[in-house]
Amino acid sequence: MKLEQLKGIKEYMPKKQVVREKIIDVLKKNFRKYGFRPVETSILERYEIAASKYAGGEEILKEVYKLKDQANRNLILRYELTFKLAKLIGLNLGIRMPFKRYEIGKVFRNGPVKTGRLREFTQCDVDIVGSNSLMYDAEFMALTQDVFNQLNLDITIKINNRKLLFGMIESLKIKKDPTDIILILDKLDKIGKKEVMKELKQMLNPKTI
Repeated sequence: MKLEQLKGIKEYMPKKQVVREKIIDVLKKNFRKYGFRPVETSILERYEIAASKYAGGEEILKEVYKLKDQANRNLILRYELTFKLAKLIGLNLGIRMPFKRYEIGKVFRNGPVKTGRLREFTQCDVDIVGSNSLMYDAEFMALTQDVFNQLNLDITIKINNRKLLFGMIESLKIKKDPTDIILILDKLDKIGKKEVMKELKQMLNPKTI
């Protein structure tokens, strides 16, 4: 049998892994400084939960790894950490709000492999649930700046406000679920304006506006 690495999956020897762990240490130190607490969610999940439109809907289902357990239940490997947070809150309704958590873990995407796009990678998520205070928006920006300053990386912080996007879509009286439109807009940095416009045109034909 020929030994070879699966496409879209990386393994790290000590020299690179030491650097990766130093970066994770910086992240964790700053998350805790701002009052975020660690959680760990399961890698396996029921397919029905992933199929919810609020977990990404049909678009993301094209890239999930699907499998069955011995009881013939439909399962997936988690493709992100955010929808796992929603489930975590749903199963712990008595949790004290606002809830500030972070999670760092492996996620899996069965999609095309190209620069910056792997099939197995580590995702870092930090969120606040249960408050709409703008104070927390400012806190996220300060946290982000602190992390990259300590990593000696010069960055520009960009803010994505979904409430503003929802309002703009509703004002245009587009007869489509705003969530579906935003899922396409979220691809702007990944696939570029031209491809985003192409997907929007396919969705928004004259009969649906």
